[in-house]
Amino acid sequence: MRLIIATKNKGKFREIKRVLKGIKVKIASLDDLNENIRMREDGKSFFENAAKKAAAVSRRYPFDLVAADDSGLEVKYLNNRPGILSKRYSGKGSTDLKNNSKLLKELKGVVRKERKAKFRCVVVLAYGKSIIKKFEGGVSGYISSKPLGSGGFGYDPVFYLPSYKKSMAQISFKKKNEISHRAMAFRKLKKYLVKYLKSN
Repeated sequence: MRLIIATKNKGKFREIKRVLKGIKVKIASLDDLNENIRMREDGKSFFENAAKKAAAVSRRYPFDLVAADDSGLEVKYLNNRPGILSKRYSGKGSTDLKNNSKLLKELKGVVRKERKAKFRCVVVLAYGKSIIKKFEGGVSGYISSKPLGSGGFGYDPVFYLPSYKKSMAQISFKKKNEISHRAMAFRKLKKYLVKYLKSN
């Protein structure tokens, strides 16, 4: 039995694998398996999208555990946009740079107290073509007026953490793995899997 992480994103998989370090099961990404499973993220919530991805991979690998996540950025001033559209916020051919540029443009002139934002992540665990459990994580901050730092990916350069006086892209990889929304959700998954693997 393996734990398949339903992603081909190398940066994301590296983060996840580090969080899950020490768990007694082989961990593989879709990239490791050379898989190209078609997964449509057309759900109406982070949970729906994560569940769709987990189910699609679990149908192909029913004898392995499958974990899939969906995450995104919610900005209160924008009625929680980009939300589930975070990855493709700037439309067709979207990139991290284009997404960040669009977000900053929409918030131009908006004062800091109105720029509250939250990174959210939902992880869904599946086995035998069925959903077993879901796990959630979140971290709050503000959207900065310009990109800060060169680390991380996605909206990390514009997501400012007041308690650290840095953006998510300016903190160390180690610290990000301690406080990020994805790390939080996958730590909950890890805790659950330790018990699950012992009893199965």
